[in-house]
Amino acid sequence: MDLVIARPEGLYCPPGDFYIDPWRPVDRAVITHGHGDHSRSGNRHYLTATPGAGILRSRLGQGIDLQTLAYGERLSHHGVTLSLHPAGHVLGSAQVRLEYQGQVWVASGDYKVEPDGTCAAFEPVRCHTFITESTFGLPIYRWPAQAEVFADINAWWRANRDQGKASVLFCYAFGKAQRILHGLDEHIGPILVHGSVEPLNRVYREAGVYLPETLYVGDLPRNDPMLRQALVLAPPSAGGSTWMKRFGDYSDGFASGWMRLRGARRRRGVDRGFILSDHADWPGLLWAINASGAERVMVTHGSVNVLVRYLSEQGLDARGFVTEYGEEDDVPAAQADA
Repeated sequence: MDLVIARPEGLYCPPGDFYIDPWRPVDRAVITHGHGDHSRSGNRHYLTATPGAGILRSRLGQGIDLQTLAYGERLSHHGVTLSLHPAGHVLGSAQVRLEYQGQVWVASGDYKVEPDGTCAAFEPVRCHTFITESTFGLPIYRWPAQAEVFADINAWWRANRDQGKASVLFCYAFGKAQRILHGLDEHIGPILVHGSVEPLNRVYREAGVYLPETLYVGDLPRNDPMLRQALVLAPPSAGGSTWMKRFGDYSDGFASGWMRLRGARRRRGVDRGFILSDHADWPGLLWAINASGAERVMVTHGSVNVLVRYLSEQGLDARGFVTEYGEEDDVPAAQADA
């Protein structure tokens, strides 16, 4: 029996009668992490890893019916033994381990194999079948060491500050923004954030993750001299909006794994591109799959066909899973402002 199958509502566990990251409302949803393409509103009951509880309540509402499970803690439901294990993606992200009648499946959600200090590091989980993402499932995607990327961001910010220009860095409000904050040299100047970022910073701080002091952009007048020394973190949707006018002369950048592709920065229309992803790169995907010991690999969202073909050539039983997962959600500037 397959422990996980694809249904119109999402990835479904038949013996356990629950879904993993469903994209349509269901009775029981196991949530791997709080990004909007994996945690949607409308489910009757939610289960997630304990460190991710604050994120889900912040994004889906304080009143959701939410059950939490510590990493590694086991729960038996309809004969299925379920446990959650660190995925290294964002705060509270988890892989879902399912055991039933001698079979072990692991659904990875989204994951990253390089530790970053803002969430529990990825832990390989041995299984018979591994459901892996493939967001960056092409050999071209190989990430530089994150320390190098943070050094580049700090140098860019310092140079802009010396020229009296604000440094506006576009990045996803949940996960990427906090990871960048954790890696910044906070002594260069003030750090400002968009309205969609600060509530999530609060959740990270409450979870014990160190982030430097941040100021809400909306609390400063448009011509405040502080703006010309600041690094500003904002979601991609803020680019090109009237919100940007407050900074006067500025340099902008974008932090994403997509910056690995030549032309991506040009399409974004920014001055600088920084290669920083919260997903595994090609070597990371292959390492995680190998570390799982799985004989069968189900590949979801991303470069599915390329990864399936490669794994099949390596002798694994690999196939694609059609899902509705995509790129991390991005709160429109008009909704979060300002």
